Amino acid sequence: MTKDIREVIRLKYARAISQKKGCCGDSRGGGCCGSPQGPATEAITGGLYRPDEVGDLLREAADASFGCGNPTALAELRPGEVVLDLGSGAGLDVLLSARRVAPGGKAYGLDMTDEMLAEARANQEKAGIQNVEFLKGHIEEIPLPENTVDVIISNCVINLSVDKDRVLQEAYRVLKPGGRLAVSDIILTRPLPCEVQKNLLAWAGCVAGAMLEKDYRYKLAAAGFRDIGLEVTRRYNPDAILQGISEAARREADGAVVSAFIRARKPAALVNQ
Repeated sequence: MTKDIREVIRLKYARAISQKKGCCGDSRGGGCCGSPQGPATEAITGGLYRPDEVGDLLREAADASFGCGNPTALAELRPGEVVLDLGSGAGLDVLLSARRVAPGGKAYGLDMTDEMLAEARANQEKAGIQNVEFLKGHIEEIPLPENTVDVIISNCVINLSVDKDRVLQEAYRVLKPGGRLAVSDIILTRPLPCEVQKNLLAWAGCVAGAMLEKDYRYKLAAAGFRDIGLEVTRRYNPDAILQGISEAARREADGAVVSAFIRARKPAALVNQ
């Protein structure tokens, strides 16, 4: 099941970026968190970035963004810090972060999809931003040493993982003592109908894999994080974000899906232990 879900997600995002159109606006149902086209995209991705943030150089990266928030605007990044974006896609949040941590800082982007990595590197070249490195890999197995990153960001990706405990453990491992987690993600205010939970296409749409707020907090604490905070940023109408499910399941899901900004910190005291 884990491999099936991961492969569905990889194929959907690969198709979306290769065709330069969103995978949630397609008439066959399912989709990514967001897409450059369609009403579902506007509900999830619309208005997340100010025009002056993106500018002309990052416009293509913004048009290919499938996120549900703007973690770079909320992460309080500082010059000299090292940032890691989990599931970096076309690279927008990585490139925005690289600007914020310059001079002296660096931004890593991690993604499992070759097509996304190629797009991200092309966007980096167009923008002329040097303090960036894109890595191929899975967010459950981050290819970086422990205690090397100051800030981890992510934009509507952690909910896609079947093994969220491992994702958060890995995030904790690579963060430096005192390091910060600052991610945008889809969460649930109450459990989803079983029909949605079992729908692989809904997984690729960042819905069926989303956690309840209490479970998110529990898993962060179990991984070792402290100072956990969660702020709801958007609430979604199921008609805009769920496709290929019954009307009964759609009604049951009404009001259950929101996006949120989640903050947490790795204790600094570990440096002396």
